[in-house]
Amino acid sequence: MTSLTVNGRPLAFQMDPQTPLLWALRDGANLTGAKYACGEGFCGACNVLIDGEVRASCTLTLGEAEGLTVTTIEGLPADGSHPMQQGLLLEGAIQCGFCTPGIVMAGAALLTRNADPGEAEIREALTNLCPCGTYPRLVRAVQRAGRIARGVEAAPKTGPVPALKSV
Repeated sequence: MTSLTVNGRPLAFQMDPQTPLLWALRDGANLTGAKYACGEGFCGACNVLIDGEVRASCTLTLGEAEGLTVTTIEGLPADGSHPMQQGLLLEGAIQCGFCTPGIVMAGAALLTRNADPGEAEIREALTNLCPCGTYPRLVRAVQRAGRIARGVEAAPKTGPVPALKSV
């Protein structure tokens, strides 16, 4: 049995420790926000936070995650009040939504390190592949999220955010 903390809750998985963390989260914990795409850690669709750092959950085994703290998109506020969620919505940077959870997690990790990143730092941190090509809007979304996080820009009223829920 492999134990780790997921979205603030201790969980024990009765799965093969060699199972990719992505599948443990999706199949074992029913947390389907992280998506399978490339399977090699390049696209960012499966990004989660591991002890606060963005990681591709498809390249980390359940056994390697033993004892670590994992935060998935489902671990962020369901009302959409996280600055990254707000920035993406306000800048219209969400298209089909497939890559959105991974982008949110990569941006959240960046904003934890630096709430006022420049364009180059944003582009370096957001290596996610977006089939819809929202890249210029993603940069603006992270900049806006930073302003919201720093209190420079007022946060919008929050409410249910269906586009950010898992499918």
